[in-house]
Amino acid sequence: MSQETKNKSGFVALVGRPNVGKSTLMNFLVGQKVAITSNKPQTTRNKISGIYTTDDMQVVFVDTPGIFKPHLELDNYMDKASLSSLKDVDLILFMVEPEKMGRGDEYIIEQLKKVNVPILLLINKVDQVNPNELLPIIDEYHKLDVYKEFLPISATQGIGIADLIEVLREYLPEGPDYYDPEQITDRPEYFMVAELIREQILKLTAEEVPHAAAVWVERMNQHENNKLQIEATIYVEKSGQKGIIIGKGGAMLKQIGIKSRKQIEELLGEKVNLKIWVKVQRNWRSDPRFLKQIGYNSKDLS
Repeated sequence: MSQETKNKSGFVALVGRPNVGKSTLMNFLVGQKVAITSNKPQTTRNKISGIYTTDDMQVVFVDTPGIFKPHLELDNYMDKASLSSLKDVDLILFMVEPEKMGRGDEYIIEQLKKVNVPILLLINKVDQVNPNELLPIIDEYHKLDVYKEFLPISATQGIGIADLIEVLREYLPEGPDYYDPEQITDRPEYFMVAELIREQILKLTAEEVPHAAAVWVERMNQHENNKLQIEATIYVEKSGQKGIIIGKGGAMLKQIGIKSRKQIEELLGEKVNLKIWVKVQRNWRSDPRFLKQIGYNSKDLS
């Protein structure tokens, strides 16, 4: 880096309704999967950072659970995770769909009004609409006078991403790199492994099962026959859900294991022997003690 070029760095929160494309955008920006994705709402449950580094800039993207009005203890945790991430960032990216503002968006806007941080509005999935349809949407948000910039993007197609990077460079303060340039996330490997297993549950099962499932990695530190031994438990709330995840003759659990093992091996760059158990933990989403035990710790949010 030349003397004239000052390094820019900072923390950028990605907020928006569930399933708006926050994790997809972060994975695209970082160039590797650090957050799981699915077409189901509430895929992201924890704050997770993706780290984007160039020669003169490091951006720590904080992907948050989608913000919505909470009903369960787990919902409260997820909402606090989202809102707490707004306290300590340099910039907020508020992501919306290319459609008329909904009540969920209005709820988030009310939260954003309490924050004294520059906010950029990202209208995602613009590849799915006619450009003429965007103008009234931008106009509707523009009237609120909350945002510094309006950027149409597509997190899947890469549309508008170069413009977004330039705007980030403009708004972020001068500062050092907070992480090693090679690092792409702040989460430990066992967390990522649990998330990759949960991603397959989201993709392969339906109805209430994905939302009633949690994954905890019990062991991940021994090698046998040149393979990393990983043992994980899937927790569900009802015995019927356990039956669905195991499947007829264990077929569903086998599929979850095969598909997640492939992703885990790509993540870790080594061969893996994955063992998964399924246990019933009744009403775990409403049990603060159990939530803490499996990694949803409210102390992380303060």
